[in-house]
Amino acid sequence: MRARAVTLPGMIISPGRRYIFVHIPKTGGTSMAAALEARAHRDDILIGDTPKAQKRRGRVAKLSARGRLWKHAMLSDIDGVLSPGEIAAMFTVTLVRNPWDRMVSYYHWLQAQSFDHPAVALAAELPFASFLAHPQTAASLRAAPYGRYMRDVTGQERATLYIRLEHLEEDMAPFVAHLGFRPEIARINASERRSDYRSYYDDATAERVAGLCAEDIARFGYRFDDVVSDASALPG
Repeated sequence: MRARAVTLPGMIISPGRRYIFVHIPKTGGTSMAAALEARAHRDDILIGDTPKAQKRRGRVAKLSARGRLWKHAMLSDIDGVLSPGEIAAMFTVTLVRNPWDRMVSYYHWLQAQSFDHPAVALAAELPFASFLAHPQTAASLRAAPYGRYMRDVTGQERATLYIRLEHLEEDMAPFVAHLGFRPEIARINASERRSDYRSYYDDATAERVAGLCAEDIARFGYRFDDVVSDASALPG
């Protein structure tokens, strides 16, 4: 069964609160972005397709950016909207997620989609192990480690904070202090899947993800057998 079309929030640039939220796909970013959008300042730039973002679409249309202004834009994409120096002065934040868990979520989300995209076609045609083994999947993972989303147009990483989805409450404390309030986060954009991602893997597929996502795994200390805690609350 195909999923109904839903409106999803994405990147937020907040001049008033001096932050940029970058939405990396399938890390819980939909839920975080929705919580931030609910408390948006009048001058916030909302890049997504929610009703509130659509009302401000004219503002986004007037922006001149080097890259594509869409919900999963990277910091390098917004060059022209903000300079590297202006980005450096902002609180730049994103969420990251255990790559083994993320890939299960991504695969099941793709299976519920109907838009024209090579990854959607692959997920519809292939079982999970074959999807992971496909060169197209490997290329997309190698091309976009988490840190790439947080590099400006000069290649300098500008992340103030990475929030690990599995340690949400602990990791987001500096962002809450910056905002002066705690975003009210709800479960949004969940995929239909078993809660324990480990049940989808055998030794070979687990090792394949370990190789493809080695940079993220080493950087954020992820392990295949990590206990899933806060992650189950924010699947988007």
